Amino acid sequence: MDIYDLLKPEAVKLVSTVSSKKMLLHAVADLAAQAHGMDAAPTLNALQEREAQGPTGVGHGVALPHARVQGLDSVKSVFIRLEKPIDFGAVDRQRVDLFFGLLAPENAGVEHLKALALISRTMRDSAICGKLRANEDSETLYTILTEAHRQKAA
Repeated sequence: MDIYDLLKPEAVKLVSTVSSKKMLLHAVADLAAQAHGMDAAPTLNALQEREAQGPTGVGHGVALPHARVQGLDSVKSVFIRLEKPIDFGAVDRQRVDLFFGLLAPENAGVEHLKALALISRTMRDSAICGKLRANEDSETLYTILTEAHRQKAA
């Protein structure tokens, strides 16, 4: 499994208008709807339910909001970089500006876990995060995310 299997170019976005966790989860659901043809309402509900179980802010300005969504046939993802970091309840209490959302079918099992592990490894790389923060173009952000994994695999 590779990031380019999970992430479409149109599912990557720089956002300047988000100022809260609630708004960010709406933005993730809306982007999933636009890029993957998903229904935003159940996606948002699933994300909110998952977040209520415990925050998905993993530290160093990164959050990995994820949920199982009814009606999905495969694992999908979206990436949002915020111009201004927000409080997301991260484990290290740092504000978050990089969000890699993962949405999986309800019965995804191991595929969901593999995708989450892949994304987590990618977003723990400080060089990749630095490049993401230094760029504002969605196409460039997509290339950084997908090429980083391809280079490590080679």
